[in-house]
Amino acid sequence: MASHEPVSLATALASFAERWSPRIVTTVNDYDVRVAKVEGEHVWHVHDHTDEFFLVLGGELHIALREPAGERTVVLPTGSVFTVPRGTEHKPYAPGPAEILVFEPTGTLSVGDRHDEVPGHVDATTGHALS
Repeated sequence: MASHEPVSLATALASFAERWSPRIVTTVNDYDVRVAKVEGEHVWHVHDHTDEFFLVLGGELHIALREPAGERTVVLPTGSVFTVPRGTEHKPYAPGPAEILVFEPTGTLSVGDRHDEVPGHVDATTGHALS
């Protein structure tokens, strides 16, 4: 699925409206590069076997983390990156409309290996192709 042509992230993001429904813009080795529009809460979930990389392209993303030392929230303004370590329960939240890029192994489910009940506004997917 790797694109052999340049991909405009702005064009990719403009091609869909759904929130929490990532689109695969390209692949790198065995990893997907996905973009998503987000707003409101995602779901508490954990990826048992992979880290999850976030880059905030626009807006602000909060990620609540349940770590051995306790619960905390990281705040990521536009241009910030953060990696959630494998095995860490986390819940992304966007207080307003935001756009993110996520880098994770191909086939990784957007709600992780274990998760709370998935609300209707969250797409449990391994990513959708760009149209």
